[in-house]
Amino acid sequence: QVALVESGGGSVQAGGSLRLSCTRSESMFGGYCMAWFRQTPGKSREGVAALDNDGTSSYADSVKGRFTISKDRATNTLNLQMDSLKPEDTAMYYCAADKWITECTVASDTPYRLWGQGTQVTVSS
Repeated sequence: QVALVESGGGSVQAGGSLRLSCTRSESMFGGYCMAWFRQTPGKSREGVAALDNDGTSSYADSVKGRFTISKDRATNTLNLQMDSLKPEDTAMYYCAADKWITECTVASDTPYRLWGQGTQVTVSS
């Protein structure tokens, strides 16, 4: 399996912004459902946002209105723009993808078979 590679994590104060990116060596736009998940120590992975091949996006309630998921076809990159960050957004963020998901959402991480190594986001109060 070709892995995904995340970048863009870092430390920021509450109210600030970060932009995460996810790239893959092969094209990610051939029918793939793409998503972002996050995880903090001792907790299960939590869905953040998903983007279907037809452009339909969905978000966790906790990030609606603050985060935006998008694809840049020119650079073969999946992005997550995170604005108005809160301390509770602190987590390791993972990019995920799969071509055979019937419902492209972040209700569960089980259907996603391609994963990145994660990038840390830390928001201080």
